[in-house]
Amino acid sequence: NRCNFLKPGVQSGKAIPEFHQLTSGTNGYNVDKNNLAPSVSVAWRPNVQTGVLRAILGNPDQATIRAGWSVAYSRHGMNQFTGVFGANPGSTLTLTRGASTGLVPAGESWPVLLSQTNRLYNASFPETPTFPIQSRPDRADTISAFAPDLTNIDITARCQAEERLQLAEKVFDNSPDAIMITDRDNRIVSVNEAFTLITGYAPDEVLGGNPRLLASGRHDDAFYAAMWRALREHGHWAGEIWDRRKSGEIYPKWMTINAVADRQSGELTHYVTMFSDITERKSSEERIHYLAHHDVLTGLPNRFTLGARLDQALVDARRHQWEVAVLFVDLDRFKIINDTLGHHIGDRLLIEVARRFSAVVRESDIVARLGGDEFVIVLPDLAGHADAATVAGKIIASLAVPVRIDDHELHTSPSIGISLFPTDGSDSDTILRNADTAMYHAKSLGRNNFQFYAEEMNRSTRERLDIERRLRQALARDEFELHYQPQFDTRAHRIAGVEALLRWNAGTGIPLGPDRFIPIAEESGLIVTLGEWVLRTACRQMKQWIDAGLPPLRVAVNVSPRQLHRQNFPEQVAAALAESGLPAHLLELEITESAVMEEPEEARAILVRLKEMGITLAIDDFGTGYSSLAYLKRFPIDHLKIDRSFVTDIERDANDAAIVVSIIALARSLGLKTIAEGVESDAQLALLREHGCDELQGYLFSRPLPAAAARDYLATALAAPAALPLSSS
Repeated sequence: NRCNFLKPGVQSGKAIPEFHQLTSGTNGYNVDKNNLAPSVSVAWRPNVQTGVLRAILGNPDQATIRAGWSVAYSRHGMNQFTGVFGANPGSTLTLTRGASTGLVPAGESWPVLLSQTNRLYNASFPETPTFPIQSRPDRADTISAFAPDLTNIDITARCQAEERLQLAEKVFDNSPDAIMITDRDNRIVSVNEAFTLITGYAPDEVLGGNPRLLASGRHDDAFYAAMWRALREHGHWAGEIWDRRKSGEIYPKWMTINAVADRQSGELTHYVTMFSDITERKSSEERIHYLAHHDVLTGLPNRFTLGARLDQALVDARRHQWEVAVLFVDLDRFKIINDTLGHHIGDRLLIEVARRFSAVVRESDIVARLGGDEFVIVLPDLAGHADAATVAGKIIASLAVPVRIDDHELHTSPSIGISLFPTDGSDSDTILRNADTAMYHAKSLGRNNFQFYAEEMNRSTRERLDIERRLRQALARDEFELHYQPQFDTRAHRIAGVEALLRWNAGTGIPLGPDRFIPIAEESGLIVTLGEWVLRTACRQMKQWIDAGLPPLRVAVNVSPRQLHRQNFPEQVAAALAESGLPAHLLELEITESAVMEEPEEARAILVRLKEMGITLAIDDFGTGYSSLAYLKRFPIDHLKIDRSFVTDIERDANDAAIVVSIIALARSLGLKTIAEGVESDAQLALLREHGCDELQGYLFSRPLPAAAARDYLATALAAPAALPLSSS
């Protein structure tokens, strides 16, 4: 850019060989060394049709038009700018300063200020007007001038300043953040394109207006008072604010405001505001916060939120002398459903369970999911424990109706443990732990019920944990052994086989009953390893007895539900038979009624594979579960074992007697044999033989015996098969 000082009569555009730097002075604009007049004016060249007039002086004082000297301003042929000066004859330019307006005749002195539009000065001129250049308080530029008899100077600094100016304009126009400039009275004087994209307002809709037109109404007067106080005291404010778009949509944005002062006088001139739309960031933050505090699957509060809300509930309870109940809920049989039908079915079941639980409690109650099939329900401000029992009953009832998902009708039930504040604990961790303990007690009592916490439950829990710990070491320490109890054929009057029963000498010298450690082994999954050991040991023992001279006998081995539902279970059985050399028809597998009825189709497929191997199959504890005769007739079963609970009072309880007789008749109609276990009296023996029970087992004949004693007993009994043996006890 250059500015040519021209004397009157000098042709515009004539080459002048020397130039000098024009700088701002205290009283106006001074040319160094030559002390030219403190006035600068611009002359329009009539042979140029287009161009842009730009303000480049840095002093806020106004230049005064004076006849005799003028300045011609140009840049690169004036064809690279968007602003256009019209060259129509008779065109005029209106100049303003404050409230003054008017036309400027050539050669007349008048302090004026050009108006601004997007930093470019666009107007129409007569052919030879003379007018001043606008001073720019936000620029530090200088102006270079050609004049006769002046020496050359370095204009590098000026060129660098121009480059910075161009860069600043590009940043302003292309910034992804909205930029809004207001004057000292907070009137909008400039906005960039990003401002329009974010707010929806075009420049001509906001220029000259107050930024309050963007206000959302969400912030009170105190908020804005604090903002202006920060600007007055520090010249800067930054923060999150909610504003309104032209469409009426309220949105969040991050905004910074900086006060701009004149470098020389220090007076405030403008405010520069920059802001960005943070709607997406806020949505992400809200989503992250939600996920941190809620279960992703069900939408219920998670463990973290449960802890915080339970802590607050206990604080309120202390203040108001309330009781608080915590219900720890575990779904029965959920793992089987999940493993068999797939996680997508299990997930939908959990969603429905969460919905049903939430529907039967108060709005002030808390329903949370800890993970898996475990839920916790917190009941604040209770009047007494009876209210907790009422809610527990509603929870149980809510799952009484089957859940239908696609073509599956799913049945599940809750086992619920209840602990109370302050009776069962003074802090949330203790209350939750005791409710968990009570839940396990409910499971041990048959599931689908609720139990209140009692201190003795903790002792039972500690004992269970100790048993589980020792179970994990027992196989390596060779602490298990098998005892064998004979089974007698009532028609042949001889021993038909033996049942292998697991015993544990738990390292204390005192045997631990199977009723205490088998359920724990089932829950912990250790039963799979134990069951495989029992199967291999029983097959090997029977083969050894046969090799030692005993007649071939059937050996019965109990199979846990976990074993049965493993896809490789038939292969494990085949391996045990191959390893021992025992013929398949001498192995009987006893499977509980509940195990085959949990997933009947899957169980049937496995039983068919076992039957094809030549193995004998028996349903153990028949009558204690939920039988389906339609499925029962489809299973390749050989024996039904009548549970000892029906046999014990058979001679005194008519109902038990009727059940036993019905089971025998049912088995006979299905072509199955029956085995009654728990026979301990002659009266029981007589009644069972009278109604045609095929085989008997119980203390009347022999208690379970270690391997060596069992071998001796079998050898003696098989040597005299004419009559049933007496009890060996």
